[in-house]
Amino acid sequence: MAGQSRKWMIVVATIWIQAFTGTNFDFSAYSSQLKSVLGISQVQLNYLATASDLGKALGWSSGLALLYLPLWAVLFIAAGAGFIGYGLQWLLIQNVISLPYFLVFLLCLLAGCSICWFNTVCFVLCIKNFPTNRALALSLTISFNGVSPALYTLLANAISSKDDSLYLVLNSVVPLVTSFAALIPILRQPPLEPRSIEAARRDSIIFLFLNILAVFTGLYLLLLNSISTTVYTARLLFSGAIILLVLPLGIPGIVFAREWARRTIHSSFRLDGSGFNLVEVDDLELHKELLGREDYNVNGNGDSGHMVEGKKEKDGCCEKVIEKDQLTVLGEEHPAHLLVRRWDFWLYYIAYFCGGTIGLVYSNNLGQIAQSLGNNPKTTTLVTLYSSCSFFGRLLSAAPDFMRGKVYFARTGWLAIALLPTPVAFFLLAASGSGLALQVGTALIGLSSGFIFSAAVSITSELFGPNSVGVNHNILITNIPVGSMLYGLLAAIVYDANVGSSFGKLVFFKDGALVCMGRRCYWETFVWWGCISMLGLASSVLLYLRTRPAYERFERNRIMTQ
Repeated sequence: MAGQSRKWMIVVATIWIQAFTGTNFDFSAYSSQLKSVLGISQVQLNYLATASDLGKALGWSSGLALLYLPLWAVLFIAAGAGFIGYGLQWLLIQNVISLPYFLVFLLCLLAGCSICWFNTVCFVLCIKNFPTNRALALSLTISFNGVSPALYTLLANAISSKDDSLYLVLNSVVPLVTSFAALIPILRQPPLEPRSIEAARRDSIIFLFLNILAVFTGLYLLLLNSISTTVYTARLLFSGAIILLVLPLGIPGIVFAREWARRTIHSSFRLDGSGFNLVEVDDLELHKELLGREDYNVNGNGDSGHMVEGKKEKDGCCEKVIEKDQLTVLGEEHPAHLLVRRWDFWLYYIAYFCGGTIGLVYSNNLGQIAQSLGNNPKTTTLVTLYSSCSFFGRLLSAAPDFMRGKVYFARTGWLAIALLPTPVAFFLLAASGSGLALQVGTALIGLSSGFIFSAAVSITSELFGPNSVGVNHNILITNIPVGSMLYGLLAAIVYDANVGSSFGKLVFFKDGALVCMGRRCYWETFVWWGCISMLGLASSVLLYLRTRPAYERFERNRIMTQ
């Protein structure tokens, strides 16, 4: 029982780490002030945002560090990198120090890399301690990364609601404090032991309760954050948020008490008869246990391969596109050299590049977007709205696992559905410059990108193998810095081209930085982003059509084994 308690302490620790280390989301809260102090153009500001995202391309470095260092050491290296990266930027804005642009770029890179190292620590903790429920553990903990801006907004308002540079201080100090808070659970990890099907089901029930609590936490932050206008109110609301983050410690105790009561008081009551079955061990170990059996059922002779053999010839280019180099089974390991040759990988890459990444770039530009539309005082509110909806999107990525017993749908199909709100939001923003349209569009983009970010790890594991997921997923997310640079550069060029144009008016900061005002500042960008996200939607639909037979084949085999 003590080992089980320590295992759930790990979950709470990863929730805390994720909740207080999503520091890249609040870049738009202080980006205007950083632009003003440095006296740079929008294009140069975009490069700083790209530097923060570029840390994700260096994700392999955290995995390499884990080969030689313990988890706690990697955790504090991440905290130290963030402390230096954000702390020096705050000193720059306060005019305490003077730094050249290139050094500020490196500081943004260092801060972005620290986030990736924090994420790696959380992924390893979840996979190591929940081998049979890793999908549920990952989706739950990753979702809390989306509430970071809301928590930081409450904390900033609790200290001072007038100084946006305060976010840099919090970004520097809070993750370090959180690392100390999570240190004891990480040092006292329980030993690995075999888990029964009954234990896996009990863990699934706990995860269900934790997801319900997470939804309540997200609603609390989304609905009440907007009223934190005074220091007293913000402090009260932040205290409530901290209580909600501590509450998960009590959920496992309640469930274990229920199990004890069932065994000792009502021994005749059986959970198995309730029909409540979230996760089977075989389901979550599909890649290792059913791969050979799946292929045998498909071919009838036990042969394996990448192509579906013996299919009837079909006419038409659409059938040829869908069937060419089509995945036969789920979970087949793909080394990097094989991965980059697969059509399905590049369809997946394009869907992510034109979907989730473009939503992240939108969040980086929220400060300038709100400023150009005359909503600069509402920037932090929009950042909170985006992060909260991203949080709910990440939670929704667990829906396929919870609904599997009644409704089965390929996870790549869920990905296509999740991409649909993004082009709708961008065309809405292009059609209307009202404050309501800005809020609705921000909410839709946050919901869509959040789902994609969280579901991507599971999709990569299912399509290209669980043992190769560390390398393969890092290859996938190389699209984030590339997209951040290209999409941000597009937005910056359009923005700078409209400064002082006949469509807007020219505003001067006291240090001479220029600001574009009016709908034309981002109208063309929204149209371009909407068209690009349509390409991502089309790519995800094609990916679903190509992978659907493999998902359906696995589901049939899963049912036969029960």
